[in-house]
Amino acid sequence: MFFLVGPTGSGKSAVALELATLLDAEIVGADAFQIYAGLPVLTAQPAASERLRVRHHLVGCVPMERPYDVGQYLRAAEETLARLCAENRNALVVGGTGLYVRALTHGLAELPAPDPVLRAELAALPISELQARLSQADPGAAQSVDFQNPHRLVRALELVLQTGKPVSELRAQWSKPPKRTLGLQVARAPEDLAMRIAARTREMVERGVLEEVAAAREAGPTASKAIGFRELREVVEGRATLVEALNRMEAATRQYAKRQRTWFRKEPAFPELALGPETDIQAAARCAAQLLECGRDSDW
Repeated sequence: MFFLVGPTGSGKSAVALELATLLDAEIVGADAFQIYAGLPVLTAQPAASERLRVRHHLVGCVPMERPYDVGQYLRAAEETLARLCAENRNALVVGGTGLYVRALTHGLAELPAPDPVLRAELAALPISELQARLSQADPGAAQSVDFQNPHRLVRALELVLQTGKPVSELRAQWSKPPKRTLGLQVARAPEDLAMRIAARTREMVERGVLEEVAAAREAGPTASKAIGFRELREVVEGRATLVEALNRMEAATRQYAKRQRTWFRKEPAFPELALGPETDIQAAARCAAQLLECGRDSDW
């Protein structure tokens, strides 16, 4: 099993396609939004032709009305990886959701089950109050929780109230020592990444993202948190212009990419692979060579 991780817009999916071909591997997704069916353009899922070329798992497979969390992902991913192992197939885990990747490499600690009454009470609060209450209960929470995501705020505050422990401590309580892993994190210069994010956001419009969001009437509480869903729904409903929505999408994507870079830089098992103007095939070849070198150095 190999890992290729990194921020959104960095080009990891295209490189992963070439890398999977070189490694004779199948791709296992590790992305909290690409896992949903019905939003392939918005979540930048691999095209149908790419999925025919290399078999993909855990991409576009969950109905968008279903809530989905890291525990469900871990069970599905472990089942998929076990099946590929039994078939003597290599697996390449690809994604940008750090919590999903960490669950695969470290397992999950036993945490209290959601409390429906407490969750409903917290979910009814405005985001500003959730931010204030979590900051007061856990002053260090801003370092590990997305304060712009109400769902994450509710779950974090729920855990703090249930356990009396800060989120950072709970997240450190993984169920087991890290597995021996072989992988890389792709990276780009910030200005290069920003330009790529801007270009991809505009390309989504050409590929029909507005129509996709308009048709997504059944998006549930998790799928609807995908970057751009709320902004484009406002365009569909006549409450914002397309230019306004695209500008907000770009800004949100850049902020998300920054958080992803921060997360993955704390993963010492995944050395950085800086991408530049090379082709995807060249980048994949360099990636494969670096993986092999890492494997030799670690007595893989």
